[in-house]
Amino acid sequence: MNSPHHLPVGRHRLKEHSQFFPSEARHRHRCTIPHQHPFSRSGVFCANGKNIQKNLNLSESVLFYRGMKNTTLTAAFLLALNSCASWAEVKPVGPTPAPAYVSEAPLPEGWPAPGPYDKVSAKTMPGYRAAFTAKSAQTMAFWTLFTHIKKNDIPMTSPVEMAMENEESALEMASMGFLYQNGKVGTAGAAGKNVEVRDVPSQNVLSYTWQGDDTKENVAKAKTAIDAAITEKKLTLERYRLLGYNGPATPRNKATWELQAILKK
Repeated sequence: MNSPHHLPVGRHRLKEHSQFFPSEARHRHRCTIPHQHPFSRSGVFCANGKNIQKNLNLSESVLFYRGMKNTTLTAAFLLALNSCASWAEVKPVGPTPAPAYVSEAPLPEGWPAPGPYDKVSAKTMPGYRAAFTAKSAQTMAFWTLFTHIKKNDIPMTSPVEMAMENEESALEMASMGFLYQNGKVGTAGAAGKNVEVRDVPSQNVLSYTWQGDDTKENVAKAKTAIDAAITEKKLTLERYRLLGYNGPATPRNKATWELQAILKK
């Protein structure tokens, strides 16, 4: 009876297998081929289970194939393990770079660079000429002033000034101004329906500069620090203004803002 692991091939009529059997055996034995993987290490067996002859060449090829296969799998596993280790590697975090002013447009003549960052400082700001609009919406105010300087061929400078007023315990913009390069540019006075050009005298201020966004939280943080300094130094506040030194071309986390408390003399 045939083993369940062997398939009969008939009475030795398959020429491709005849080389495995002696001529006498081909007339006396009904043989089978093992029913297993093509790269089996077994040779051909007769029905009685005895090994007549092994295919040595096939066995050697199979051993080589399996060795190469195991080596390849091991190498692939090690490479994958190394990649996982690289991904899992925690890279050291360096110190946060100090804030630095990103210049987009020239400052007015004599205007100090913004800073120091994240602290209150006292400054004396120079007199300047600027075009102002009373429009409270930032976008409308900006385009009103931008149209004015383009129409009159006035160069753009930085910063943009926003007068701030207390509204429900928070500072809100009341007007906006574009600073001119110097007092010789343009003419003071009304410049159309919504724009007025004014000469502003020198002012003493307490300043707080930061890098980031002009959110209510950031403005409130700057105001709190300045208010504490005003109280400590027993100074008198006249009003606040916010200076924006960067436009949309600069990433928000790199934008510089400066809140100034203008002091009464």
